[in-house]
Amino acid sequence: MPAIVGPVAINSVGGGVINFGDSFYISPKSASKTSAGSGALNTGNFVITNNGLSATNTIDPDINDQDIVANN
Repeated sequence: MPAIVGPVAINSVGGGVINFGDSFYISPKSASKTSAGSGALNTGNFVITNNGLSATNTIDPDINDQDIVANN
């Protein structure tokens, strides 16, 4: 079924695929982990963040978070 796509603003592209409209099959080809504090990864044209004390827990006791096996 066709999709109606409205206004789109892409500020930056660091790699990957951008799909507009219908997609039959989407699967991740890579996985990564990012740790950031409160309000650090906000995106948009006009962002205002007011944060007090912020602490990020980076301890990760498990070994694998998202396995990508035989997904080529």
